[in-house]
Amino acid sequence: MTTHPTRDRATRAGQLHDPAYQAFLLLRSAFTVAPIVFGLDKFVNVLTDWPGYLAPWVDSLVPGTAQQVMYVVGVVEIAAGILVAVRPLIGGYVVAAWLAGIIVNLLLIPGFYDVAVRDVGLLLAALALARLAATFRRTAPRPARTETLS
Repeated sequence: MTTHPTRDRATRAGQLHDPAYQAFLLLRSAFTVAPIVFGLDKFVNVLTDWPGYLAPWVDSLVPGTAQQVMYVVGVVEIAAGILVAVRPLIGGYVVAAWLAGIIVNLLLIPGFYDVAVRDVGLLLAALALARLAATFRRTAPRPARTETLS
């Protein structure tokens, strides 16, 4: 099997006009940038007071302070964003699972139900990213098969 670099480039350029591919790029970009930004903010609390989003009973179960838990959460979110950037198929499912955990946590805090519902939408978008990544995953060109006679 031979590869045709010109045709491969033309196919990729044609994908840029495909609405499904555009949706994939949009979701991939959003789920790369947002987790990294929110993860970094767990260390500085500029966007909000993140420890306030930790269910009190969860805070009582884990060692350390709520802020220390947020440091761990921040590292996980940064790693998830990087994973989406390099492996969106896997990263989409990881972010969806992470969001499911966030949703459960938020449902355990009175007054945070609206944020939990918003995160359900984000979870569905992360699943859509993973499904689109399955369609648009890049495959490396395979070398031509040669058979040897023995």
